[in-house]
Amino acid sequence: MLETNFSNIDWFIVVAYLAGTVVIGLWVNRYIKGMGDFLVAGRSLRTRLGIATMIGSELGLVTAMFAAQKGFTTGFSAFHIGLMAGIATLIVGVTGFIVVPLRRMGIMTIPEFYEKRFRSRSLRIVGGFILAAAGILNMGLFLKAGAVFVSGITGIDDDAVKWVMTVMIVLVLFYTCLGGMVSVIITDYIQFVVLSFGLLLTCVIAVQKIGWSKLVDGVERIYSDQGFNPLVAEGVGGSYVSYMFFLGVISCAVWQTAVMRACAAESVAVVKKMYLWSSLGFMIRFLIPQFIGICALVYFYDMGAPGPFFESGFLWGQVSNDPDVTMKAMPIFLGKLLPVGLLGIVAAGMIAAFMSTHDTYLLCWSSVLTEDVVNPLASKKMSQRARIVLTRTFLVMIAVFLVIWGLWYDLGQDLWDYMAVSGSIYFTGAFAILLLGLYWKLASTAGAFSALFIGTLAVIGLKPVQAAFGMDEFFKEKGIESHHIGLTVSFIAIIAMMVMSVVVPDQKERTENFN
Repeated sequence: MLETNFSNIDWFIVVAYLAGTVVIGLWVNRYIKGMGDFLVAGRSLRTRLGIATMIGSELGLVTAMFAAQKGFTTGFSAFHIGLMAGIATLIVGVTGFIVVPLRRMGIMTIPEFYEKRFRSRSLRIVGGFILAAAGILNMGLFLKAGAVFVSGITGIDDDAVKWVMTVMIVLVLFYTCLGGMVSVIITDYIQFVVLSFGLLLTCVIAVQKIGWSKLVDGVERIYSDQGFNPLVAEGVGGSYVSYMFFLGVISCAVWQTAVMRACAAESVAVVKKMYLWSSLGFMIRFLIPQFIGICALVYFYDMGAPGPFFESGFLWGQVSNDPDVTMKAMPIFLGKLLPVGLLGIVAAGMIAAFMSTHDTYLLCWSSVLTEDVVNPLASKKMSQRARIVLTRTFLVMIAVFLVIWGLWYDLGQDLWDYMAVSGSIYFTGAFAILLLGLYWKLASTAGAFSALFIGTLAVIGLKPVQAAFGMDEFFKEKGIESHHIGLTVSFIAIIAMMVMSVVVPDQKERTENFN
């Protein structure tokens, strides 16, 4: 077992929080009357709660783990990721880009937009399947990140972690199945408050423990200029910064989990306010975990001897290249840094973040399968009750898949690359369809199909896929990274949709105003 300050008091705090989520699910179930209540909370989400739940669901444990790892491996230059996300969300809030037209149309899922805009049920079904498949794969390693966190902060062994994480996903499944979006919103709000308090206090304690000047000097010793300037940092550069801005737009305006929040808003005015105020949260959700990762970097470096996070040898201070190792730095650091009681609060907040991400994503992808794949394929429209039952069935099926895929199957690849590429299988095509479908009246069904199919080519960014087709050495030799592939496929999808829309226009006259 790892040495940690985690005590029985901390376990009590965590268990008490988890028990509270079960009570919420039981309490909220009485308010679920139909599919609109289950998926978008009756479209009654107001500004303050909307901001908290949007930030809460996006401030997931997997985000904290990835962000902390980035801070550990690149220093202060990692801050550009949060900055780009904040700017992108602010622009969407000011302009209403994509999300406002979607809210005006009153849709619940993005594939529903495909059918309304292009009057093509087939497009909705294909788009819904691609969206759900990519989204479920995108979640594939969330449980692994959670397991690493629990193991590092509590000190329990990996075998016990698997069972703890299985219990946690069962709890998420329980209250999400009962309360749908209403319970998701309420638990997200609680998690937002708990985690914000815990992380901010952690930053204060870390600075007091290490010292600000020592942090800056430590990053300079380890990374020199690369630790402060992302444009010169190894593995980052200008193209990566640009890709982070693009992902910032995607995560708040195209990714289905964020769009569900916009569609649940009370009005268009609330949508804009949610995004304007959430822009600060979208930035901070990266900056705070990254800063904690930087603190862990300097803390372990200054212990005076090579440990598991640094390569030994002539220059022992070189950070390990093993992502499975560097991902453990933040939770182990927290277990050593925080006192009893506060450690339990932070752990509860992080586990709450894990749960809030899973409840949102589970509800999102199961509802897409119900509303955009199965229901359109049915010979007659399914009843409200049948759709809720089917959505809950998909929730269980996806949860079982996640347990097997995330905990028991070793993928052996970098977490962020896996997430970015699996997500791009959906969003590269979806961005083209939303952009042109909303703002270009000539966009056609044939063009939309071409964007969807071309978007799936982003799967080439996965290392195992490259190896299977013998492309890994070529990409390595040419310096082609996953983000290069994502940007390229997105651009090609837009061009292909424009060309196909002109070559194969829709015959039906478009009279609706989608702007």
